[in-house]
Amino acid sequence: MITKLVDAEAVRPIQVVTEPASRSVEPPVSNVVASNVAARNLSAPNADPPRIPQRRSWAWLAWLLFWAALGVGVYFGYPYAKPFFAAKQPVKRDKPPVNVIVAKVTQGDIDLYLNGLGTVAPLNTVTVRARVEGELINIPYHEGELVKQGDLIAEIDSRPYKVQLTQAQGQLAKDEAALTSAQLDLDRYNSLIGSKAVNQQQVDAQLALVQQGQATIQIDRGKIDEINLNIKYCRITAPIAGSVGLRSIDLGNLVRANEPNGLAVITQLQPIAVTFSIPQDDIERLQKQMSRGKAVLVEAYDKRLDSKLGTGKVLAVDNQVDAGTGTLKIKAEFPNSENLLFPNQFVNARLLVETLSGATLVAPAAVQRGPADMNYVYVVTSKQSVELREVKLGPTEADRTVITAGLKPGETVVVNGVDKLKPGEVVNVAKPDKTASGTPAVGQAEGARDQPLQPASAKPASAQDHAAEAAARPPNEATPQSARPGAAP
Repeated sequence: MITKLVDAEAVRPIQVVTEPASRSVEPPVSNVVASNVAARNLSAPNADPPRIPQRRSWAWLAWLLFWAALGVGVYFGYPYAKPFFAAKQPVKRDKPPVNVIVAKVTQGDIDLYLNGLGTVAPLNTVTVRARVEGELINIPYHEGELVKQGDLIAEIDSRPYKVQLTQAQGQLAKDEAALTSAQLDLDRYNSLIGSKAVNQQQVDAQLALVQQGQATIQIDRGKIDEINLNIKYCRITAPIAGSVGLRSIDLGNLVRANEPNGLAVITQLQPIAVTFSIPQDDIERLQKQMSRGKAVLVEAYDKRLDSKLGTGKVLAVDNQVDAGTGTLKIKAEFPNSENLLFPNQFVNARLLVETLSGATLVAPAAVQRGPADMNYVYVVTSKQSVELREVKLGPTEADRTVITAGLKPGETVVVNGVDKLKPGEVVNVAKPDKTASGTPAVGQAEGARDQPLQPASAKPASAQDHAAEAAARPPNEATPQSARPGAAP
């Protein structure tokens, strides 16, 4: 049996295109062949179709040679083109761990204070005034000097009073002599009254003279005591111990008794008082502390709360709340042994009202605030990753915050670098720079949020790292001088 092969082109309809006779165009070979084949099919339907030359084998061979040449070119040309493609593609690296500073959760006692703005007030202030009139002949103290009770402050000329003393003593002697004469006369009258030589009236009159002389003696002695006292007042001494202020009168001036300005002002510095106020809402806590029978401690700090000026105890509490401010005044006494507290100085008073024992404590920087009054911390796990944990806060005092729930003593929390973290993030614990006292530098801890921290295990970049970084950089971007291997810093 002979199989008849009919080309698909043979069965297509023939389109006869009539062209103008003026143009002599030879028909394409394919059209002629198709016309002949169609004519033969019409004339001899049972005859075998003619064979058409096959060109597909040559096309497949051409495509095979093309792909082979392309594969050989890629194989031998790839080593030369590899740097070009490597420069265009970024280098894939693993995400580095986040550098953080951590702190341990501790357990211990914490003191809770009430803060108030106070004023230092001396317990005693004395204006030294002269009690007698006279010329100021001696001022032995120096302005601002600390004096003790009984020290000489000023001295007034006492010579006029000594003269008065001499006169008073002479008058006393005269009156004593008159009294003696009157007493003798009275004794004679008493002896003669029995013989009726004198009458009773004379005796009574003489007795009155004697009593009058005795009264005169008492007046003279009182005058002498007054003059002696004035002489004593010529030496003005310190009535209390304290600091002497600036004097208001100079040597050689005539002073008068009880002048308003006085000679000097002495202010007691040891002990000294601080008066401050607390809100009326905290009166209950103060009363509970005072009811325990122990002294309630008060600490005084400067206005910046940087330096502690002294520690004292509550001396007195006012008996009513100020209706205008809603505060209660408290007076505390301080030994002031170092004289750091000065009268009329403004200080920050801190009143100890409670002590929490065995509390869980963290640094306030570790606590973050979330929505809906949520408080949380980032806890560093044993796998050097962090987990977000919600906590409940207690009171905060200075650099410690009480945690009532959510943390255990001994756990590690992040205190710096929190803004770059999310749950499950891998961290690298960095060692913060320390000051000479051994405490972390506050300025660098704050700046570490904007600049990456340098971990303790960090190593200098190698030449391979610089090469990979240069390959990942676009060609039009200049390489920084500090990133070039071997470049001077």
